[in-house]
Amino acid sequence: MERAIPVAGGEIWAEDTGGGGVPLVLMHPGWGDSAIWDPLIGRLAGRYRLIRYDARGYGRSPAPAAPFTQFGDLTAVLDHLNVDRAALVAHSGSGGPAACLAVEQPGRVSALILVAPGVEDYPWPQDDPYMAEFGALFGAGDREGLVALGLRTWAAAGADPAAQAQIRSAVAALLATGEQMRPDPPVYGRLGEIKAPSVLAIGDLEYPMVRDCGERIAGSIPGCSMIVMPWADHLLPLRVPDALAGIIRGHSG
Repeated sequence: MERAIPVAGGEIWAEDTGGGGVPLVLMHPGWGDSAIWDPLIGRLAGRYRLIRYDARGYGRSPAPAAPFTQFGDLTAVLDHLNVDRAALVAHSGSGGPAACLAVEQPGRVSALILVAPGVEDYPWPQDDPYMAEFGALFGAGDREGLVALGLRTWAAAGADPAAQAQIRSAVAALLATGEQMRPDPPVYGRLGEIKAPSVLAIGDLEYPMVRDCGERIAGSIPGCSMIVMPWADHLLPLRVPDALAGIIRGHSG
């Protein structure tokens, strides 16, 4: 069932299959929207109560009209849907709010499946070429330049139509969101507090900066294993849906 969920200063689009299965929340990356999970829905349906949503400004959610945090919106979604405890599948930048929930409200997270994750307060190398190019293109509002950068960086396995659709959707969202998104609570230094069973999946074609971040995250969370997916870039749900669905089924409790 699709629905609009009220959040502070706005609303976001969400889909909830309902049912009595384990709640499984699919959280999309900053360089994609909730449609990136389309290849996995059929592979996971029936076993879980599947929940996915578009962050503000992404996909079917309106652009933010007021400052917000991703962590605040995640908790708002769970509260509105009366989900007391869920397994979280967090892709890329959504790894930050997912980890925040696992630290701040550990009883709400039954399992943590991190997909090519990043967290805001990780010490990202500011001299990485991506950082400077993104900053210049974003500051100039260069939509096509951002699309080209996104495809080159995050879609190393190929700029097929599905990858292009995700990158273009993300660029539109990044420009629409502007400066309204505020930082989540710091979590990188607290990853060792996570008690939920955790696993991290990453592609062997991942951008090196994110690969390094994933290795450090996996090494910081107690008991977290890292699975490297062959012939896959950052867009794992599009590239290796069968293998990713298997990881989710095997680690979601």
